[in-house]
Amino acid sequence: MTKWSTALTEAGINDPLLRQDYEAQRRLVRRFKLQEFLALRLLLPARLQPSVIAAVAFMHETDRRIDVGEVTTRRDALRSWGRRAGEAVEHGTSDQPVLRALADTAERHPQLPAHVRSFLAGARLEADWTGFEAESDFQAYVDAYSYPAFMLTASLVAPTAQAQRVEAFERGCRILIEAMQRADFLADLSEDAAQGRIGIPRAELAHFGLEVDDLLHPSPTSAPALEQLVQAQARAVSAGLSACWDLPDLVAVENQPFLRAFLRVQELQLEDVRSKGGKLLHEEAGASKPAAVGALLQHYLAARKQRRRRR
Repeated sequence: MTKWSTALTEAGINDPLLRQDYEAQRRLVRRFKLQEFLALRLLLPARLQPSVIAAVAFMHETDRRIDVGEVTTRRDALRSWGRRAGEAVEHGTSDQPVLRALADTAERHPQLPAHVRSFLAGARLEADWTGFEAESDFQAYVDAYSYPAFMLTASLVAPTAQAQRVEAFERGCRILIEAMQRADFLADLSEDAAQGRIGIPRAELAHFGLEVDDLLHPSPTSAPALEQLVQAQARAVSAGLSACWDLPDLVAVENQPFLRAFLRVQELQLEDVRSKGGKLLHEEAGASKPAAVGALLQHYLAARKQRRRRR
């Protein structure tokens, strides 16, 4: 693993105060997104690591502000935060370390400001979110919020030439984030139910003879239907992930190990979701930490071996 100070230097980040800002984001991401942190530190080129760290930290800080409280509270928090983030990206200055790092990253990656604006615009939907009536509502949520959020980081490893390759990458990212969002809503079912909002459309619940109240107040009689619902959603996730395995082939060789490991970790999360099934109302799900770390190390060693062969 490249030393963090070396990664900052390779990225051209030499100002001492700015290096401190990026260091603060490194600590934040390591604390709250450990698997993602290990993946990017092990598998991404050193010069890209600070930029991805800054994007992940910004996304986390935005979510933190709009994920709790009443709708009006979340709207107010987003309005204030969005204004400050927009000013930071436009003018390059802020009193917040996370926004200073984001502004510097946006200056280094001209494609990023557009994704920041799309993400903040879509975050209004997240701030208002209380659930979905139909599948079309879920798809609109993915288009407006989940996909722009994903592209904050995906755009930093995306292909930069050949329009067909870029378009194929963006289509693949849309398929991938839809699958990931379904999996996340399943994995967080117990937490979301406790807050009175469910990420599975009510029409899909009805298809299995369920109502939101059956998830808020589960009973033994609803357990078989809930199990069927979870497994049906899991099959949709599996189909989406399977359709994305060519994504790494579209990006630069140096970025491919990161994407392959990322996809494998999504598969591990899905495996845990499937194994818990209806128990998701009482337990959160996620990729096993030992299995996820093992997958990252496997891809790291394979990538290192490939680099040695190319020398």
